[in-house]
Amino acid sequence: MSFKLEKIVIEPQTPATACVIWLHGLGDSGAGFAPVVPVLGLAGQHSIRFIFPHAPEQAVTINGGFVMRSWYDIKSMDLHDRADIQGVMASEQAIRQLIVEQINSGIPADKIVLAGFSQGGVMSLFTGLRFEQKLAGIMALSCYLPGGETLPEQLADANAHTAILQHHGVQDDVVPMFAGKMAYDALIAAGYQSTWKTYPMAHSVLPNQLADIGQWLQQVLK
Repeated sequence: MSFKLEKIVIEPQTPATACVIWLHGLGDSGAGFAPVVPVLGLAGQHSIRFIFPHAPEQAVTINGGFVMRSWYDIKSMDLHDRADIQGVMASEQAIRQLIVEQINSGIPADKIVLAGFSQGGVMSLFTGLRFEQKLAGIMALSCYLPGGETLPEQLADANAHTAILQHHGVQDDVVPMFAGKMAYDALIAAGYQSTWKTYPMAHSVLPNQLADIGQWLQQVLK
């Protein structure tokens, strides 16, 4: 199953030489995160294109089968059986298409950051770790690994040393902090270079966190 993602694209004032693909969470859309760009504190003449795709609409089991934007079905609250892996892999293909489109437009893979919040963070980790070309960075906010403490299969050597940023709210009652920490521990145990930071928040993002993210983006996209 393959599908093309609709998206919001925010171009920099100067010609784009880098790109951030930012994936939203369950029930949201690309419009939910598009307003963060001015809050990141990037230099006025930055050359980063931001892409905020919309997940497809589908029924979500834990929400009583209600149809909403979702990267995959959430079958249960059990971390080891939460993500419908077929749905994860279908969305991975669509996200890979976005990355390849950017590469074909002249932006090298190592100038592309794959970012995501919650379900989108699950997808950024899963897709980024398996992508065959080195990316500039992988950002995973308030999320978990589809396999709990198990890394995805068919990991790509190209991204074995790619910078990973993981943020989580200590009061998160949607994706408990231990789920994010479990993902971090699995990445570190496997030799990945991940940075873990917590914030005094629930399942959300904070202005000072966005400023930290802006600094990280400028660092990995130098």
